Amino acid sequence: MTRQLSRDLQGNATEIVIQTFADRILVLVTQLGKVGNLIQATIPDTIPLLPAIQDPSQPNVKALPEPPAAIQLTPLLGNAPSEHLQTLHCLYVSQIATLLWTAGTSNLLEVSRKPVIVGIALRKSDSSDDEGLTENERSLFAGVMSMVQELLAAPT
Repeated sequence: MTRQLSRDLQGNATEIVIQTFADRILVLVTQLGKVGNLIQATIPDTIPLLPAIQDPSQPNVKALPEPPAAIQLTPLLGNAPSEHLQTLHCLYVSQIATLLWTAGTSNLLEVSRKPVIVGIALRKSDSSDDEGLTENERSLFAGVMSMVQELLAAPT
């Protein structure tokens, strides 16, 4: 099954494709029209996945489930040009995989605990390695996660 969605995020056309296979799931997040850095996320079947907890102070923001510490990330192809971007890519992969695994228990994707491979190709941000996440990076992250949640909630 393949699902895809395109949307303008921060002035950049952003496309997300989710393709399920018998043994794993491929998710592509791109603003550059290419696959980008590929990272695989896996988690043991015995690790509990907790549902998202809605923050009462932000009722209009859809809650994200917290990625378990037991997630194992394996770089498969390519790498980010800086340590900051590598950390950011790992954050994207962990959150996307957690969304897929938690959604798999409640919809027809039947993803359970299959490995999730995420390809990330995003436009460069204006941040430097020592300043942490910028507001633009936070906003883009929230927009991408919202798109993934929308794809997972869409009827088949």
